Amino acid sequence: MNKQIAKLVLPKELKHLISRAMNITIPETRESLLEMAMGGKETSIFEVAYDVPGKGRFVEATVARCKNGAVVNYTDIYMRRRDPDCMIIADSGKSDKQRYQRRYGSDFDSLRHLTFEWLAEQNLIMMPFMAGGEELGYPALLVAPENAGFFAGGLADLQGFIPGSKITEGFKPRAIIYLAPTFRHTHFHGKQMVVHNRLDDIYELFSYNLYPGPSAKKGVYGVLIKIGEDEGWITAHGSTVKIITPYDNSITIMHEGASGGGKSEMIEEMHRELDGRILISKNLITQEKMYMELAETCELWPVTDDMALCHPQLQNESKKLVVTDAEQGWFLRTNHIKKYNTDPYLESMCIHPPEPLIFINYDAVPGSTCLLWEHIMDAPGKPCPNPRVIMPRRFVQNIVNQPTEVDVRSFGVRTPPCTKEHPTYGILGLFHILPPALAWLWRMVAPRGHDNPSITDTEGMSSEGVGSYWPFATGKQVDQANLMLNQILDTPNTRYMLVPNQHIGAHKVGFMPQWIAREYLARRGGARFRIDQIKESQCALLGYSLSGIKVEGFVLPKDLLEVNKQPEVGEEGFEAGAKILSDFFKRELPKFDAPALEPLGRQIIECCMSDGSVNDYVKLIPIRL
Repeated sequence: MNKQIAKLVLPKELKHLISRAMNITIPETRESLLEMAMGGKETSIFEVAYDVPGKGRFVEATVARCKNGAVVNYTDIYMRRRDPDCMIIADSGKSDKQRYQRRYGSDFDSLRHLTFEWLAEQNLIMMPFMAGGEELGYPALLVAPENAGFFAGGLADLQGFIPGSKITEGFKPRAIIYLAPTFRHTHFHGKQMVVHNRLDDIYELFSYNLYPGPSAKKGVYGVLIKIGEDEGWITAHGSTVKIITPYDNSITIMHEGASGGGKSEMIEEMHRELDGRILISKNLITQEKMYMELAETCELWPVTDDMALCHPQLQNESKKLVVTDAEQGWFLRTNHIKKYNTDPYLESMCIHPPEPLIFINYDAVPGSTCLLWEHIMDAPGKPCPNPRVIMPRRFVQNIVNQPTEVDVRSFGVRTPPCTKEHPTYGILGLFHILPPALAWLWRMVAPRGHDNPSITDTEGMSSEGVGSYWPFATGKQVDQANLMLNQILDTPNTRYMLVPNQHIGAHKVGFMPQWIAREYLARRGGARFRIDQIKESQCALLGYSLSGIKVEGFVLPKDLLEVNKQPEVGEEGFEAGAKILSDFFKRELPKFDAPALEPLGRQIIECCMSDGSVNDYVKLIPIRL
């Protein structure tokens, strides 16, 4: 063990910490990590508990040993979703995020010291990994209490890990995650808190909670965003899928958006009814349902699920964006799976996995099989909206491990129902084609949208921030805005579309719009249209609406393409919804109008603020339809 640690190039504080720790485990296999997660081979249910001053022994989570994996449940309902206000910056580097000193009235050094002292009293896991992947990733390290094995196992599945026997001489972490759950009680009033401390030679991430979302998942994302900010590239917040039609044509779509925007769903099979039909929509006023039949859908070859590395070493002469996955595993939410056979492929993968999985927020007892539709209850009759399974990429069929050119970048928005009596921003049609300038604007405002299941703050229309990855970034919004704009300018042969989910006007549609768009665009060979096939939307922010869509002989009704044609919405409801959308953009965009913003970006924002037309946006950045 000492020989393995000796190979690591560590900061002096960590060297001092590990010299005092009771015992240190560097995992050698995934199996050993899962055994630690479940408390050892003989344990059926394991309590992850700590002695907390003023509370005594506090059980943070339980881990049940099930037939198909470890099932983690938090005793505190609040811990079952990511708190969007959990990031705080401890250093003095440039940032638009809240500073530790401003919020708490003191510098972070004293708590940092206490954290090291607490860790020194624990049995520890030290787990090296490569943040961002083996090929283009950056050395990183987790330091965690041994009884938090499920957290280490989750991180290992998400980012991979380096076994102790494979550590190379001179491994120097560029980032270190320190996990210390008790401090959320003693210093943060029970809240999830992740403190980012960006030192000159190392990025320290202090995770004061056991939910993997803000640290093992999004904390590592923040590290990659910071490195990209320094080096001039982006890790996009998007899923990517190569779509193979029944006729062997193919296109690749990258689907971006805020949490709940349909990223994981873009790489899911289209959901069907028990009789094989596809339920397109249900009219919430008339209760009428619309079905289509599609005998054969496209093959899906997933590339990324949530974090798409857009590294400069990947880019080529195609003038299309080229991406690869920044993760080794996917944090899949299954709140939409409420009964057997909703998603047969994913259900089969999770019920009969090649190796045990890690499940979070499911109702399962030791010895049972964890089922994706059995969500833990937050309250009687109220299932947790954020059940998750961590799925290693290597378990996924047809996975694409090579860098992939993106033909279409779509942006997903969770939309509420809209009627003339109750107008909302739910005026998006099945999908819209966006000029590049508008595509950039949507990525600046990134609506979090309606009824978000992934985070604790879900009311109203709010912004996820630039790129929809802003909650995980630590720097300046204007820097990310410039990076995003330059990326769009450098990849003119990638097209853009806008896709709603949940509702189109008065119709409940779930994620069907993006599944239909996927089938349609793949069959027609991409997102280039003749001028007679599209028309400017009555709301300029929506770009172009399609004149018609036909999939394998099925013609979709025009009122799903243009919401103002729905009798339940009409021109009155549409215009009211368009104003809500316009007001939202005008509220969010001024914060980017800083001296450092690229002049073109300022022109695009001015176009929006002055109610520019679709053609005005095209003049700023041309589009070849």
